[in-house]
Amino acid sequence: MAPRVEILEELARRYEAGGETLRRRYLRKKYAWLFVVGGARLLKRAADVAVAGAMLLLLLPLFAVVALCIKLTDRGPVLFWQKRVGLWGREFDFPKFRSMVVNAEKIKDAILAQSDHADPRTFKMMNDPRITWIGRIIRRLSIDELPQLWVVLRGDMSLVGPRPPVPREVALYSLEDRRRLEVTPGLTCIWQVSGRGDIPFPQQVQLDVQYIESQNLWLDLKLLFLTVPAVLSGRGAY
Repeated sequence: MAPRVEILEELARRYEAGGETLRRRYLRKKYAWLFVVGGARLLKRAADVAVAGAMLLLLLPLFAVVALCIKLTDRGPVLFWQKRVGLWGREFDFPKFRSMVVNAEKIKDAILAQSDHADPRTFKMMNDPRITWIGRIIRRLSIDELPQLWVVLRGDMSLVGPRPPVPREVALYSLEDRRRLEVTPGLTCIWQVSGRGDIPFPQQVQLDVQYIESQNLWLDLKLLFLTVPAVLSGRGAY
């Protein structure tokens, strides 16, 4: 019996030693991963602050002209504020230059059935009667989205990430759809540079998940550069 006991004790010692080594390896890999991920997030945030801050300053003259045109159109407010859903389902205030009539949200309830997207989780209408003349111009060029640079500076949005949905849409999300809420939403994303409003909702989710699983600084830079021709083409901007 003695040899068996000795063998078992030796195996136990080797297991404990091996277990300790494995634990050390695990901890090294864990903290290395946290360092890399944390560093990437810090770099992304620094880029967001630097670019958003610079753009806000450079675009002030354009903001002034757009604000004046909106005000002279119908004397209504320059900005339209909405609740949007961001990271992990947290709601935040989301501004746009107002491109529609003042009571657009009430009218929307009456025209939901006329959406050009059959999927009830999104509402897109090519010839939306609520849009004003200046609204059509700034929507086509995505100028109406520029006030969101302030939200990027504030930290509720990023330059690149899935577009933030409204609470009414999120209420209809499946579990798979909610994967879009795993990262900070952005001003632009993959489907924004691939057709914008022409992309059906299931494909939007698919592309957003693709971004979430492969996001990196180079992909963000690529999407930012691709946003310029996508905006100028006006494809899917309605």
